[in-house]
Amino acid sequence: MCDNGTCCCGIYIHSKNHGIMIHNLIEKKRFHESFFLLISTLCCFIFSVFRMQHTGSASYFFLNWNLFLAFIPWALTSMAILYPRFGKGKLSLALLLLSWLLFFPNAPYILTDLFHLRHNSTMPIWYDMVQIMLYAWTGLVYGFLSLRDIEHLLSKHLHSIWLSVLSVALLFLSSFGIYLGRYLRWNSWDIITEPGKLISDIADRIINPLEHPATWGMTIVMGVLLSMMYFSFKLIRNRNSNQMFIENQ
Repeated sequence: MCDNGTCCCGIYIHSKNHGIMIHNLIEKKRFHESFFLLISTLCCFIFSVFRMQHTGSASYFFLNWNLFLAFIPWALTSMAILYPRFGKGKLSLALLLLSWLLFFPNAPYILTDLFHLRHNSTMPIWYDMVQIMLYAWTGLVYGFLSLRDIEHLLSKHLHSIWLSVLSVALLFLSSFGIYLGRYLRWNSWDIITEPGKLISDIADRIINPLEHPATWGMTIVMGVLLSMMYFSFKLIRNRNSNQMFIENQ
């Protein structure tokens, strides 16, 4: 039990922390972005709950876990943007990039959940397709926004051309990670729990690429797709920013 003074103090501190966070979101021009992602995530969850209630099956409920994993890279870079001390210094920035890279493939990974579409489902196939695409799009937005944050964090160290080159390389690395997750069933945290087996699988595909055509085929094709999608995303954002600049002249 706590007395009224302690409770009021706790509520005040809790409210103050929320106020500081909202202030940081507005100051860094991330409030609308965060609000949109919250609404989009809630829509995904509502779709999955409706499907589960309607069919009595939780077969697609795993998408919520996949979306949570897609949220992590955006959460990491958002912390670095909102609270610069987290990404200050070369060591801190390197740890941030490493942590981000381990989870980044989870953002576009949800695209491959389209493999689960079945005509014999208890729900119309169009509903399941829309549901998966909604999750996939939300995951991609989390991922692409976090990649933009990475570009911003590295902009002090790299020229814009090299940032674009790096982004493409990261998207292709992510595609390789998607293959590892979809077909070899590796997870982001397996680098800690089973590093030997994971590194062995990766090394085998690098040393003997001709023995693993499916690995590199999917990596290249998915890498091209993600690169086209990401730079389309950037083009739209830059065009909107330029339009706002012209209107304010």
